[in-house]
Amino acid sequence: MDARFLGITELVEAPPVAVVVDVMRAFTVAAWAFAQGADKIVLAESLDEALALKTRHPDWAALKDGPPAPGFDMVNSPGLLRAVDLGGRTVVQKTTAGTVGALAVKEASLVLCASFVVAEATAQFLRTRTGDNVTFVVTGEDGQADEDLACAQYIARRATGTATDATEFLRRAAGSRAAAELAEGVRQGVHADDVALCLEVDRFPFAMVATLEGSLMVLRPYPVPSQPTTT
Repeated sequence: MDARFLGITELVEAPPVAVVVDVMRAFTVAAWAFAQGADKIVLAESLDEALALKTRHPDWAALKDGPPAPGFDMVNSPGLLRAVDLGGRTVVQKTTAGTVGALAVKEASLVLCASFVVAEATAQFLRTRTGDNVTFVVTGEDGQADEDLACAQYIARRATGTATDATEFLRRAAGSRAAAELAEGVRQGVHADDVALCLEVDRFPFAMVATLEGSLMVLRPYPVPSQPTTT
């Protein structure tokens, strides 16, 4: 597997395979939404589109970054979301970086959305794509977010089938600016456990695949059976 790591603004054209990484917090939240029973997640282009979708589908649940806002059911926090029953529901998600990154590569033949909580399942999925060139989209801070880059590099290493210790990658993520801002309350719509939940490795046994369904980019869980890795 030939891996490259790019920020959203560095994408010139849709790659054949894209892994869009947002650790803190879009794709940690997405994984928790599926764990809480969500059927699918629609990745919205804008807050206005998210609200319009919610208006057309009142039974859908909409979430966004930042503090609570009229029309939105939830905020982009795994600590808060883990108490919500989403059984069978569709979630509409709009965030500052993660959803933007996924929509930027919507024409790719395969789009995976990832964070540490689904790292091994994502790597396992990539192992089935031997020979593919894989572009990891580092969504935060114009491609400089160390939590996203660390996660992307960890998944890339795991995708080769090599046993890799997550400790150093998690250390980098824990020391990132995003982690500090969440811990210090700089960002709004935050739970005290958010950073810890974002740093849980392989909590969920599924990858997350985004595909165009009509005009909408839709994210769904994809269970991946575990396989042994080599050393």
